Amino acid sequence: MVKEIVINSTAVQTRVAITEDGYLADFFVDYPENRRTVGDIYLGKVARVLPGIKAAFIDIGMKHDAFLHFSDIGESTKQLQDMIGDDDSDVDDEDDDDTQKRSDTQNRNHSDNSTKPAIPKLQKGQEILVQITKEPVNNKGVRVSSSISLAGRFCVLLPFDGKVGISKKISDFRERKRLRHIARGILPKNYGLIIRTVAKDQSEDALKDDLKNLMKTWQEIEANVKTEKPPSLIFQDLNTTSSVIRDLFTPDITKVFIDSKKLYKQIKSYVQVVQPNLADKIELFPSGTSIFDSFKIEEQIKTLMSRKVPLPSGGYLIIDHTEAMVVVDVNSGRYAKSKEQELNSLKTDLEAAREIARQLRLRDIGGIIVVDFIDLEEEKNKKKIFDELKKEFRRDRAKVTVLPMSDFGLVQITRQRIRQNIMQTMKEVCPYCLGSGLLTKHSHIVYDLEEWIKKFRKTSSERRLILKCHPLFAMRLREGRDGSIFKLQLKYLIRIKIEEDKDMQIGQLKFVSAKTGNELTEIFN
Repeated sequence: MVKEIVINSTAVQTRVAITEDGYLADFFVDYPENRRTVGDIYLGKVARVLPGIKAAFIDIGMKHDAFLHFSDIGESTKQLQDMIGDDDSDVDDEDDDDTQKRSDTQNRNHSDNSTKPAIPKLQKGQEILVQITKEPVNNKGVRVSSSISLAGRFCVLLPFDGKVGISKKISDFRERKRLRHIARGILPKNYGLIIRTVAKDQSEDALKDDLKNLMKTWQEIEANVKTEKPPSLIFQDLNTTSSVIRDLFTPDITKVFIDSKKLYKQIKSYVQVVQPNLADKIELFPSGTSIFDSFKIEEQIKTLMSRKVPLPSGGYLIIDHTEAMVVVDVNSGRYAKSKEQELNSLKTDLEAAREIARQLRLRDIGGIIVVDFIDLEEEKNKKKIFDELKKEFRRDRAKVTVLPMSDFGLVQITRQRIRQNIMQTMKEVCPYCLGSGLLTKHSHIVYDLEEWIKKFRKTSSERRLILKCHPLFAMRLREGRDGSIFKLQLKYLIRIKIEEDKDMQIGQLKFVSAKTGNELTEIFN
């Protein structure tokens, strides 16, 4: 398999694509105004403690307070409080035995801690050091953890934690034993370390250098904590592009293509320091042509933004986002003869299973996902779909749980959510439909307009009104001599002057008295 990282950098954004044999496998967008925040460390202050939901809200200076679940309060919190100088903190210990990289260490399964009866005690106004583990979604604030960790190229440093872990993706027993022995030999007292997947076959010196850089960063954080007042940003993690190179530029990557000289020099310099044997794989792409067009990535991104996703056999997926979950509908797209129906349905469902796993990765969709597959009669075929999904999701870096297909042909999936999905990152809510995808019919708005005028004529002697509305709706009201507004003026013997306002939503109406200039809309509703 040929795996490549393609980076397109412009003045307003940087886009990173990871391809496998030419097909888009991962896609990231880095905006200056929408900076990646996962991994950032803040000195915050407890704003509210809600024992009923086993959580606290922490003021870290953002629009919404950060959400800290009691299960995310780690055993190192007491030492961190002592470092701040807050000796009044009173929290219970929490075990964290995850051996994945930082995002995994900070997003643990809450069910593992459900047997602990003790509830951590936090006090309002108490200072606390927290790290962002999930970016804000919709109107929710970021999620944070008090278990601090610093990710490097090969290691993840865990201050005030004596554990040593090895990535589960390193399966070779001898290599795991070797790395664990190195980790215990280089680790300072009262610190923990997680060895990342990319550290496989690396020398002790490489791990030492990485740990040295992480220790230097932690010492700077300790110094900043003692001088800053909450809420304040103590440590800012790498941006999206840099973190992709740090975390995903592994030896199995064939090439890295970059179309920006400045970014090329930065990434080349970084790789030459942390892993010089990979530096030759980085190439500067000629600036005369579009890098994403050359690799046929742009056309794949258009499909990524589409609600409808085609399948090889002629079927297609429909992906819809709701407030509670993402719903995926699988359609055959073709009529199949009854004797071949089970076989054709199985073929389409297997294609859909592979594409669904790919689309969830590409779009970075998290939370609850429900898939409505084409109905299958035989239990063995249903199991094939379940097995295919599990196989495809093994390639996903996020934690994924899949349940077997129900009698209704539904498969329930949960996928770890860390950041906003790609649709939320690249798209804005439509100012006209407010995200519903629907606009009120013209005839119904005219009906509401007439009802308002009826009430107005019964209670007021005024005969002149100003109607403010969106230009598109104003144009439709004026159409023809027998247009809607002309008919209403004749019917109710009233003069209505239309004023266009681009800032108004389509279908929104404002009535103003031509005599006094006062708005009358709410009075007669």
